[in-house]
Amino acid sequence: MDFGLPPGGIGPSPGINMTPGGPPGPGGPGGPGGQGGDGAPVYGRRNVRLAPEVNRILYVRNLPYKISADELYDIFGKYGSIRQVRRGNGPETRGTCFVVYDDIYDAKNAMDHLSGFNVAGRYLVLLYYNPFKMQQKVDAKVKREDIERLKKKFL
Repeated sequence: MDFGLPPGGIGPSPGINMTPGGPPGPGGPGGPGGQGGDGAPVYGRRNVRLAPEVNRILYVRNLPYKISADELYDIFGKYGSIRQVRRGNGPETRGTCFVVYDDIYDAKNAMDHLSGFNVAGRYLVLLYYNPFKMQQKVDAKVKREDIERLKKKFL
């Protein structure tokens, strides 16, 4: 499945420190990109800790096949600034897309509000993009193909 994303996905928004343990940010402890009072990482200006799987890229499944890019921008754009939308157009990727937000909190807001949202009689399934999980699927497919090839060769 090739959606044109770079290997490893797209990194965090500029200005958001995604690694724990750095020096306090500009606002002192608990400021942007710094650490909270207990040493745990604090992300952005909102002083909210996010789960590790939360990122700016949403993987959307169960889309109507005929949905246009403009309709996707209308649906997902209500929750924040969108950097990119990539629709799947191959037989294995039809009905799916990646939505890349400029801000991680906008992606989380969209995830919270659009999971299970009804679009043309189909309920959307939203997941945070996980490059490692995608690579595991590709690796498993290659292994299955190798096994089938060997079965044909030796049986």
